[in-house]
Amino acid sequence: MSMLPVPDTAIIVVAAGSGTRLDAGAPKAFVGIDTHSILRHALDGVFAADPAQVIVVAPAGYEGDAETELRASAGDRADLGRVVTGGRTRQESVAAGLDALWGDVTRVLVHDAARALTPPEVIDAVAGAIGDESGVIPTLPVVDTLKRVDGDAVIAPVDRSELAAAQTPQGFPRALLEAAYGEATASGIEYTDDAALFAAAGHLVRHIAGSPRGFKITTPADLERARHLLADVDASPVAPPAAWQGPRVGIGTDVHAFGGEGSLWLAGLEWPGEPALSGHSDGDVVAHAIVDALLGAAGLGDIGEHFGTAHPEFAGAHAEVFLARTRELLAEAGFVIGNVSAQFQGNRPRFSGRRADAEQALSAALGGAPVSVTATTTDGLGFTGRGEGIAVTAIAMVHPR
Repeated sequence: MSMLPVPDTAIIVVAAGSGTRLDAGAPKAFVGIDTHSILRHALDGVFAADPAQVIVVAPAGYEGDAETELRASAGDRADLGRVVTGGRTRQESVAAGLDALWGDVTRVLVHDAARALTPPEVIDAVAGAIGDESGVIPTLPVVDTLKRVDGDAVIAPVDRSELAAAQTPQGFPRALLEAAYGEATASGIEYTDDAALFAAAGHLVRHIAGSPRGFKITTPADLERARHLLADVDASPVAPPAAWQGPRVGIGTDVHAFGGEGSLWLAGLEWPGEPALSGHSDGDVVAHAIVDALLGAAGLGDIGEHFGTAHPEFAGAHAEVFLARTRELLAEAGFVIGNVSAQFQGNRPRFSGRRADAEQALSAALGGAPVSVTATTTDGLGFTGRGEGIAVTAIAMVHPR
């Protein structure tokens, strides 16, 4: 061992899957995204996070390839890494990783290599949120309209507010996770993820905000999405802050016509019974104008550059996804959000009764930055006055870190 401090956290990177659905002629983790494999990108994120013991669980016969990728990512942290051989199932593979933990480790994160673009900030946030007796997982809000079906019949809608899309890494106190794995092995039950196994043993699992970049590469379309995201980053690097180090102000506008499918989404809220706006995503003109104002203030381009039709991963996404990603872009460029003000022009919906809820939802997506939203009509003038759509103007202030 080197003189590196011995960490109390370990990250088990599960890379033993066959990748049948990806159908790329190799185990999934060793398929290339660009010049590097899925596993290499996942490990780059892991080693960019706070120091931890890193255990890569590889398919039998690919241990050497995994060792090469681990050392390439680890750099001077190579002594913190180890490769072990996986089992027949994911559960057996994680158990193999648990068997390799150092004695000083008290917190364990289990991470799917297939979530190769997960930001290191999410990894650190999960590690920091592990409780003495509780686990934690990163999640995203469910953005699609969900229906309960029976055969080809639609039975009922499903309330999205009670649902969340789980991501990794999932974090747990070591002793309780090892005990839960022992119980699962004894019972012979296979669980879909570690949080389900941990909860089945009677322990609490909480959730924190995940990242849109933490999606799982499972199908060829997912792989193309990852390639597109990486190519976009290479082609359009985030601009550094300009020489002026004071507050900066940006303005954003957006216009959408009525005529979309489903419900109206406006200011981060769903408005059942109101006509939907058309658009590439959910048509939320308030959120989109805010995104443009923030990007403009930071000198990072506009919404079309980062979220337009060339970015199919944002099709159907709602305000919280757009705003959370915009906040990430600003943070990467060295900015924090001061405050945002937006005004929409339209005859409907009647906004005053839900103003507080809308401002709270938008503020939460922006990490707590203050947001105010006002509404007005145009006394029957123009396309908004004729009830054809909604127009929004937003102003945002950002500050260099």
